[in-house]
Amino acid sequence: MPLSGRRFQPKMEKRPAWLTKRLVFDPAVQETEAVVARHRLHTVCAAAGCPNRSECFARRVATFMILGDVCTRGCAFCGVRRGRPEPPAADEPDRVAAAAAALGLEYVVVTSVTRDDLPDGGAGLFARTVTAIRAARPPVRVEVLTPDFQGDRAALETVLSAGPAVFNHNLETVARLYPRVRPQAGYRRSLEVLRRARRFGSGLVKSGLMLGLGETDAEVESALADLREAGVEIVTLGQYLRPNPGCLPVTRHPRPEEFDAWAETAKRLGFRAAAAGPFVRSSYYAAEVFRSTGT
Repeated sequence: MPLSGRRFQPKMEKRPAWLTKRLVFDPAVQETEAVVARHRLHTVCAAAGCPNRSECFARRVATFMILGDVCTRGCAFCGVRRGRPEPPAADEPDRVAAAAAALGLEYVVVTSVTRDDLPDGGAGLFARTVTAIRAARPPVRVEVLTPDFQGDRAALETVLSAGPAVFNHNLETVARLYPRVRPQAGYRRSLEVLRRARRFGSGLVKSGLMLGLGETDAEVESALADLREAGVEIVTLGQYLRPNPGCLPVTRHPRPEEFDAWAETAKRLGFRAAAAGPFVRSSYYAAEVFRSTGT
């Protein structure tokens, strides 16, 4: 079991050795970037400064970010630009599908910025993107990583009706930290989104947590239990890394063996698949995590 009962004061620490990630220099990295640029798309890999970017691009894998690259919320952990976004591009679903086909993807992850300015939160574009990808590559499986749509049931069902193989919505952190980490979201609201997705029953339900924001081990285990109770079947746990000086500081860096222990805890709680590690992110090796469920 992970070490228990600790709460850490928020201060920035020098990254330990296990958080050193080497860039991958491979022609496939530039090829993937070229495909994304040619189809005028955004990736969360670039927008959020993901440390796995070159590794994934070398495998010709990218997580497409739809609805622009400007978010209407101001989550304190996120490096994505915030402000007033442009209207959605009607042809974006077709461009994502074309890029997925060009990369030869058999498993596609689609996420978005949060668009509280839109009546449906962008749910319609999510659905059209799933449909377009499946039409372009019929064997493909699509995972969507969505915002909470402000709890709008109709918006959620619009996305689910498109039939994604995996519906993902990240809880991100423990209940106590929500007002500081996700001031425009709600812990219970996110759990209800996941619960409704599970009841809809169109695919597997997935969520994730970041560690290193000041949570205690007891709070993490409670959050995992809440996710499982909501019907989540796949869970990811990774290290929070401060994307820029304007974001919350890192409070600590759990050791790799602590992440291993959390994966075991998740399996004990009944999750069908659990990926945990310092560099684990929602879409990191998402296809492999999906296949590990035996679905």
